[in-house]
Amino acid sequence: MSCSREEITSRLLDSYQRYYNITIYDDAKLPLKALCEYYEAAEKYVVSRKVNLWTAKGEEFIFLYEMPVLTRELFEKHLAEARETGMKLAHIGSGHMYTYITPVFVCDSCEPEALRMLQKCSVHKTFLFSFHGWMDVRLAVCQAAEQAVATNKAGRCMEKNLKRILFS
Repeated sequence: MSCSREEITSRLLDSYQRYYNITIYDDAKLPLKALCEYYEAAEKYVVSRKVNLWTAKGEEFIFLYEMPVLTRELFEKHLAEARETGMKLAHIGSGHMYTYITPVFVCDSCEPEALRMLQKCSVHKTFLFSFHGWMDVRLAVCQAAEQAVATNKAGRCMEKNLKRILFS
């Protein structure tokens, strides 16, 4: 059973809508179809909220791109765009634990060079020697023609769920 790019994008957005704030972009000329934002916060305090022991805030930004063929140039361009936008959206500071910037590319096919670059891409940044948390870039590509999912090392935790959502 083969899925089209549009069907894969629709399934992903359906699965994300429970947990993420989703902004959909309807411009057919742009490959960016949606931005999904997730925020969480936890804290521990004693007696009252004024005596805060610790705070941990986490956030994830998923950039959902859809295109016929993922080329090396498109991969580099959209990765840089997602990193820049994700860092602008991030709330770095006291209490920040992590930020995940996650570009997901939905395509019919992927050039071998672009796939190699995606799988080898490793972007990790710490803020104030990790006192203000860290940022990781997690990447995934969903190929409709081959019904395959590939990720970078940081994105391996997403691979099983993507396959279950898309191809089961």
